[in-house]
Amino acid sequence: MLEWKDFETIVINEIPLIDVRAPIEFSKGAFKNAVNLPLMDDEERHRVGICYAEKGSQEAVRLGHSLVSGEIKQDRINAWINHLQKYPNSIIYCFRGGMRSEITQRWIAQATGKEIPRLAGGYKAFRNYLIEQLQPSRLKGKPVLVGGFTGSGKTLLLKKLDNAIDLEGIANHRGSAFGKHLTPQPTQINFENNLAYALIQHRHKGYSHIIFEDEGPNIGRCFIPKPLTEYFYIGDFVIVITPLEERIVLILEEYVYQAQRIYADLYNEGQGLAQWVQNIRDSLGRIKKRLGGYRYKLIMELFEQAYRKQMDMGSFDGHKSWIEMLLKEYYDPMYRHQMETIADKIVFEGNRDEVLGYLKDKYY
Repeated sequence: MLEWKDFETIVINEIPLIDVRAPIEFSKGAFKNAVNLPLMDDEERHRVGICYAEKGSQEAVRLGHSLVSGEIKQDRINAWINHLQKYPNSIIYCFRGGMRSEITQRWIAQATGKEIPRLAGGYKAFRNYLIEQLQPSRLKGKPVLVGGFTGSGKTLLLKKLDNAIDLEGIANHRGSAFGKHLTPQPTQINFENNLAYALIQHRHKGYSHIIFEDEGPNIGRCFIPKPLTEYFYIGDFVIVITPLEERIVLILEEYVYQAQRIYADLYNEGQGLAQWVQNIRDSLGRIKKRLGGYRYKLIMELFEQAYRKQMDMGSFDGHKSWIEMLLKEYYDPMYRHQMETIADKIVFEGNRDEVLGYLKDKYY
């Protein structure tokens, strides 16, 4: 049966993958463009595993075939065929590229007359390949970090650059106590896999530099591997300068207007607003110790006043007060301290348009 060994082509072309491992395995980590269409479900896999431990390989295989037979077998074959009708260039994988993917190949071939390749070495080999791509030695583009105070519009700027990699997008988190999205973050394994994909694709395009937003080692619960973080920080720093008033408006737009609309779309409008309010309260609670009791109390009072004003008058202006205090009293002092540590690496400062022009001119 056909084996596919070219991992790089899978990444560059984002070839669809059929993961035939059990759902519990898939949930812990998988690959971009992979769909879980298992040969055995969790319970079946568990029973076969016990049989293997107690009676050996031959009995385990016999049990597996008895569990996945008749209508169950046909349903799984139909699921693979339906997927292949939409994505005929798909590649199959199991954990090590062995029996489960071989059985899947054989059953598909018997049903359709077509051989679908399986991934050589399976999940384990492809995962090891992607981990290797996270080593700085595998990168060809030199790092450039875009910094600036919270709310400067750095992410908006990066979206206009073809040679930028959006770490927050890959982590599905905006990188602060308030950065959680409604949809969950990827597992650490999936974050690393997707980051490796982005780095390989960037390398394939031949850019001389990789532009990132200046992030800490952690983005929510996802963390950037230490060697990669250290590599990022040897690069040049370009700083976006945005007036406080504009930063407040940008944060108001993203974290209040847009966030409330997203919550309202997911829940009913009233419940969505209540969920949003609780999320802000929880986010402030996460930084209560670092804020200190007095500042935490003042910011929370400003937020509650703004929320009441919004409910009574339909005005969002009150939210500017707590946002401004949070920036002045918490985020800005932290970033000023960080700026002192990188002062000798800063090569350019300007507003978003000036920084965008500089990056396009110097680092493409």
